[in-house]
Amino acid sequence: MMPRLSSSAALIALCLTLAACGDKSKPQSEEPAQKVDPNVVIAPDALRERVKIGTVGLAPFSDVLRVPGLIDFDRQRVARIGAPVTGRLTDITVNLGQSVKPGDVLARLHSTELGSAQLAYLKARAQAELQQNNQARARQLFAADVIGKAELQRRENEFAVAAAEARAAAEQLKVLGMSSAAITRMAESGDISSFAPVTSTMQGSVVEQKVSPGQVVQPADALFTVADLSHVWAIAEVPEQQADMVAVGQTVDIEVPALGNLKISGKLIYVGQIVDPATRTVQVRTAIDNKDGRLKPAMLATMLIASRPTEQLVIPAAAVVRFENENLVYVETQPGHFRATKIKIGQSNNGTLVVASGLKAGDRIAIDGAFHLNNQRTGIAQE
Repeated sequence: MMPRLSSSAALIALCLTLAACGDKSKPQSEEPAQKVDPNVVIAPDALRERVKIGTVGLAPFSDVLRVPGLIDFDRQRVARIGAPVTGRLTDITVNLGQSVKPGDVLARLHSTELGSAQLAYLKARAQAELQQNNQARARQLFAADVIGKAELQRRENEFAVAAAEARAAAEQLKVLGMSSAAITRMAESGDISSFAPVTSTMQGSVVEQKVSPGQVVQPADALFTVADLSHVWAIAEVPEQQADMVAVGQTVDIEVPALGNLKISGKLIYVGQIVDPATRTVQVRTAIDNKDGRLKPAMLATMLIASRPTEQLVIPAAAVVRFENENLVYVETQPGHFRATKIKIGQSNNGTLVVASGLKAGDRIAIDGAFHLNNQRTGIAQE
């Protein structure tokens, strides 16, 4: 007969039995699944053929400075034309925008000053002719021993003075706008005209007119501006901090927004020698051919100036994929395996980007086909 256990001893024995046997109804835990790295792409064979690999390295790179500017007249091809004499404008013979050449009459004016100068010239010319005749007779009389040498010299001196006065009067008429041919015609005919033409001094277009008929003008007044627009300037203001980036002869690009951001290449012909104290900038300019007349003075423009090259870590722009506001490149970790890597980029120029951080020299990246790798990666992540 088995001994009878107490209730507490029976309870302990039951617990030990259950612990030894275990809970047969509880399922055994499964092995955890291997985690997939969402940043890694294993390119299939078809995709590998579309991906081109390149090595990141240092290369000469020029920063591009963008400075605002505008199109301006070529100041060496601009003429401001004034009145040759004080007078009243009687008529204007050209319109704004009209093409003119040297000698073309722009306007006419009436001037009493011109009439007085013509009269003075005719008098001086007549006096010179008289003294010339007196000199000729004196030489004949001296040869006939009728007069002495002193009298001959006196008459020669009188002719020399009269001839000088006639030449001075003719020069005064030229200053007042009369041509040599017009002076000769006046001397032959003896006719005085108080009407003076205002003529163009260069070939170009009339771009400015500051007078109207009936207005009294003086030689100091600029009546018309004529400009040759077949050549223009592009002018820009470079901040003094970047002034060391520019030099005469340097090639620059000019973008003109009004012409669909037309890009024109040129060379700097001038770099200012002083800093504008008001704007803290240095003026630069370049000359541009404008035979088609598309560029017009006062048009806004942007000048793109490349700095002196320095060694920078650079990659092609095609290697960068913009995804979720981040710049990504695909670094090859082993053949056919690529890791999406975030980078920070700096300046860009002609399809080349400076890498500020995220890569180092010697890294192998997808320089062509990175977009396809990104599509492959994001497609796998969504699955």
